[in-house]
Amino acid sequence: MRTKTADKTDLGNPDLYTTLDRHARWRALAAQDAMVWSDPGSSPTGFWSVFSHRACAAVLAPSAPFTSEYGMMIGFDRDHPDTSGGRMMVVSERERHRRLRRLVGPLLSRAAAQELAERVRTEVRRVLDQALDGGVCDVAPAIGSRIPAAVVCDILGVPTGDQDMLIELTNHAFGGADELFDGMTPRQAHTEILVYFYELITERRERPGADLVSTLMADDSLTLDDVLLNCDNVLIGGNETTRHAITGAVHALATVPGLLTGLRDGSADVGTVVEEVLRWTSPAMHVLRVTTSEVTINGRHLPPGAPVVAWLPAANRDPAEFDDPDAFHPGRKPNRHITFGHGVHHCLGSALARIELSVVLRTLAERVSRVELVQEPTWLRAIAVQGYRELPVRFTGR
Repeated sequence: MRTKTADKTDLGNPDLYTTLDRHARWRALAAQDAMVWSDPGSSPTGFWSVFSHRACAAVLAPSAPFTSEYGMMIGFDRDHPDTSGGRMMVVSERERHRRLRRLVGPLLSRAAAQELAERVRTEVRRVLDQALDGGVCDVAPAIGSRIPAAVVCDILGVPTGDQDMLIELTNHAFGGADELFDGMTPRQAHTEILVYFYELITERRERPGADLVSTLMADDSLTLDDVLLNCDNVLIGGNETTRHAITGAVHALATVPGLLTGLRDGSADVGTVVEEVLRWTSPAMHVLRVTTSEVTINGRHLPPGAPVVAWLPAANRDPAEFDDPDAFHPGRKPNRHITFGHGVHHCLGSALARIELSVVLRTLAERVSRVELVQEPTWLRAIAVQGYRELPVRFTGR
């Protein structure tokens, strides 16, 4: 095992992730089991990074001396904390975290996801009805963004007529560093999302329903701000990463020989393919944690308060864990990816994302005989998500 402690590159610079060169960099660092320090820049005080599957899983392990309460992304640390810390589910710990998971969990569970599967099928068919005209379809906005947004908005109780607006806001919230979304900063987008949910909460006070907004409001331990923050959390968590996995699934159908045919004739198992899509796309780019006590990682002693970033796409292509890691293998088993994180903060919407992907793959296999890549994809200039900017394809209907 080697550690690397000096690096003049700020790994929080989004310009590093707009080409596939990022995979070569991550693969080399994962293979070295490297630990890299980035000087202040994107982060006010700098941060450590780990890349190997082993090291990322260790940082995110349930018993590891780390916390998410200062924030979960580059730019936050103990001295510059996220103001949502301890209140929003993704940046809370212990009993607070468990309580929020108990409230939100039933609406995102496997049983709930199965009930929403028909909603996903309807949305996929509707999108394909428009895409199967022989013209070029840019999958990123036309398919990837539509399906998870429709589902998570149903869960939250957002009216259909407001969904396009919320999709646009989540684009800005997570893709704000890219010029495609330079009309609004991520902070402005989050503010707009919170304003929208404040208005929705006002409506639900008079007419509660079976949606997540009403469920959160019914808990007396949560303030109005707590409800707002957790609606924002579920909207973005349930939409932004899954959209890029869905876009990546279409990318795989266009570039992996025999995949579409295998899904159609049953020689490729849909569940196994879904796991490979999740590993290969790995949309959530990084997770930040801060040490709560002294800890040794990769042979380096860290004091309390040290920010450490786990790079999930690097872990998911670690050659020590995955054979031929850059290739898409439809039958890959075992597949111990950590796309949804690891430990107590494992993504609560993972079952929902898997259902969405399986329905998308099955529906495409039923209705499409060929997916042709018109040009290579372009990528978002972002560090929160490994995201598709454009993926132009041509579908041929069966």
